Amino acid sequence: MSDQQIIIVGFMGTGKTTIAHELARRLNCLGVDLDELIAGIQARSPNEIIVQDGEKRFREIETQTLREVLLEKGARIIAVGGGAWTIVENRRLIAEHGAVTVWLDAPFELCWKRIEAGAGARPLARSREFAERLYRERRPIYKLADARIPVANNENAEEIATRIAGILLQPADN
Repeated sequence: MSDQQIIIVGFMGTGKTTIAHELARRLNCLGVDLDELIAGIQARSPNEIIVQDGEKRFREIETQTLREVLLEKGARIIAVGGGAWTIVENRRLIAEHGAVTVWLDAPFELCWKRIEAGAGARPLARSREFAERLYRERRPIYKLADARIPVANNENAEEIATRIAGILLQPADN
């Protein structure tokens, strides 16, 4: 488990980035946010890439960046964007590298509240109706993750990271 990569997946506003950084701190390892990494490499945000070049181009960049991060093995906790896990190629890459996937499952109302409160524009959440449809479409794919962690409104990142660490550090039943 010491070098096992852990991929945090879930819808926009579930707290993937915050929880990934807290989990990395708790496990004393490197944590990265794929969207932040893409922004650093591309010198523009994922949202800017989507608006300027289209979602298809962003997904290509996202898959290439994920491939590089998985090969590097330096980052142990990796938060991916809300759509990354929905791409078959990304799920295949993650499986090939033996990474464990953790789905942060928050109710849509909580996600929408956080999306509205967020500072950055989200082209894939341009309206509540569009975001809610996307949320419903993605749920069956998120369910493919190795572990599901329910996220409640009254929980903070430390509590959720503690729960994830507890699950990941349990000895395997053999």
